[in-house]
Amino acid sequence: MSTRTLPLLFINLGGEMLYILDQRLRAQNIPADKAKKVMNDIITTMFNKKFLEELFKPQELYSKKALRTVFDRLAHASIMRLNQASMDKLYDLMTMAFKYQVLLCPRPKDILLVSFNHMDAIKDFVKDTPSILSQVDETYQQLIEMYTPLSNGEFQLIRQTLLIFFQDMHIRVSIFLKDKVQNSNGRFVLPTNGPVPRGTQIPGLIRIFSCSGEELTRLQFSNGGNYSSALREGSFEMFGNRVTKLGTNMYSVSRPVETHMSGTSKSSAQHTKVNAAPNPLAKEELNMLARLMGGLEVQKPGSTDTGFRVNLFATDEEEEEALISRPNELSYGVISIQATKDQQANAELTKIMGEFTESGDPSSSASSKGEDLLALMDGL
Repeated sequence: MSTRTLPLLFINLGGEMLYILDQRLRAQNIPADKAKKVMNDIITTMFNKKFLEELFKPQELYSKKALRTVFDRLAHASIMRLNQASMDKLYDLMTMAFKYQVLLCPRPKDILLVSFNHMDAIKDFVKDTPSILSQVDETYQQLIEMYTPLSNGEFQLIRQTLLIFFQDMHIRVSIFLKDKVQNSNGRFVLPTNGPVPRGTQIPGLIRIFSCSGEELTRLQFSNGGNYSSALREGSFEMFGNRVTKLGTNMYSVSRPVETHMSGTSKSSAQHTKVNAAPNPLAKEELNMLARLMGGLEVQKPGSTDTGFRVNLFATDEEEEEALISRPNELSYGVISIQATKDQQANAELTKIMGEFTESGDPSSSASSKGEDLLALMDGL
């Protein structure tokens, strides 16, 4: 499995999460100062230097539940609170939106352009906060240095790794259903028209050559689609026209967005349940997850900041119904990481955790001196 996939997965899912939260904060008429604080706090946490140093290290993808834990912590890194049903819906929307974008990329390399569209939007969210903007710019430069030199084959491996990660996820999204790009079973409908990938020709011609390279004959055939010439190359620099619209905000025009379990959810749930058994890599994954997230304390509303709840459903009743009706196998249990043993034994990890929180006191949540991450495997 590709060792360069995780940062792109994290950046793109994070970008989709910010799009959705921004839309909901506006829809619920949250005061501008509170909404800005939520976005700034989440982006600050996303682009924490020590966090990204760990994220960019060569490694395999996390399990779905481990990745969900990361985004649960990010979503609650400010004064905003989400109930479990709303958090489930948020994560479903994030993952299905990015899955669709990966499927639609004309070339595997275009996944990087999708990532840059998300990064451009994230920069726009914090354009008035120079300290956070510098964090984002530093990551931007790191993405450019790491990914632009990769070959087409390496990008194909990244694309295949992402599609394997998403292959069992078939959540129906109202926007996709209304636009007829998703079937009732949650599977996407890929177009057979539009511009061909950059560097390729419109299909419909077979040329036959001799051993010496001389063209002998041409055969025309119907390509079954309505194709056009490739668009110009999108910019892979920090500033420039990405050309592709994939990765831009599909919530910019306000529309209600609902998610529904597809007709294949039962088989997917069984598949998830089978693969949920502990495996030899589980402890290592938890240790890495603790290294990344162990020191992040979910902020609690204090005397100066009043917390508020965001509901991704139209009403509280709909939210409660969604929580009840969601199959247990498909609910993401949140893993509570408290790497107290590692905090005391590993000075480097303690330092990372200290820099990952505003208070710099990660031990405040310690429940027992000898807590072992292996005991948390049951939560997976």
